[in-house]
Amino acid sequence: MSKKSLDLGARLKYFVDRVRGFNGSALWSRARAVAAQHGKNPVAIVVDMLWSAAFRSAPFQDYVDWDFAILNRTERATYMTHAISNHLAMTFDEPAYRGLFHDKIEFNKTFDGFLGREWLDVREASAEELQDFVERHGVVMGKVPFSDSGHGVERYEAAATSDWAAFRSELLTKGQTLVEEYITQHPVLAAVCPGTANTTRVTTFFDGSTTHVLSMAQKFGRGQASDQQTFGGFYTMLDLDGASRGPGYDSHDGVHPTHPESGVSIPDFRLPMIDELFAFMQEIGRVVPQMRYVGWDVVIGEKGPVLVEGNWAAGVYENKPSITGIRTGSLPRYREVIGF
Repeated sequence: MSKKSLDLGARLKYFVDRVRGFNGSALWSRARAVAAQHGKNPVAIVVDMLWSAAFRSAPFQDYVDWDFAILNRTERATYMTHAISNHLAMTFDEPAYRGLFHDKIEFNKTFDGFLGREWLDVREASAEELQDFVERHGVVMGKVPFSDSGHGVERYEAAATSDWAAFRSELLTKGQTLVEEYITQHPVLAAVCPGTANTTRVTTFFDGSTTHVLSMAQKFGRGQASDQQTFGGFYTMLDLDGASRGPGYDSHDGVHPTHPESGVSIPDFRLPMIDELFAFMQEIGRVVPQMRYVGWDVVIGEKGPVLVEGNWAAGVYENKPSITGIRTGSLPRYREVIGF
């Protein structure tokens, strides 16, 4: 693919927004923490963080999370960052179609054939229809349609509810107008954390004919309603063959060589049904071809992959060298496929 220039206007807007949101005390706090962790001078870290943000598209938190303080210039240049990801999204995802990915109900309508589960719009259902849905499935997930990072997600059990009119009113009050059948995941994932549907973040690029997988990260929950870090979750990067690249970690200095509850080894994890997953990504990447750069959350179910959601602002999951010992990131794969 020929080389492309990322949208200059979008890059400038991103930079200006970051300058407006600059917080000197927060920067100093981050720099001191990084310096203490890696035995560096905090003033030198501040200078390096500012330089990296201004000239290397590396926001402060990415600098911290990807251990830039211990990487040389060549190694840093292999890392995907949130700034670069934002530029890609603004360049390759058409504004008129982004709403399909913001609204979980509209997303479910668009990708219904790939969800592998039933769902219900509570606004359009009576208390009796809601009761039938929940009792039929036993366990369901209530979701706020416009939300991210696991906010507004709760798990409900039919056995805990008797007043279905009150339950419907509760859901509407909370804004949880989407109710979904609970996903039964593959035994390999259930062995790690059975109480949470453990999603795989698969970031893809559709070039007009082929959906290319750019990177994969396996998220693990802690038995809560979501595997997001706001619920105590963590992740490990996967090679494109589904093998874990090392221990799990999060943005709060948590390191997990084994799952805290099950004791299953994270470095030894291998995602099942990888061939089926890649075939699945080929299909879903074509549904809305105007959205070329997407971060998909997928669960490997008992019979194959099922789609949870898609994120047009794909976010970034990356390798953490102080944990894995691997000092390179995933950016070369992005450049190879997208050509920028």
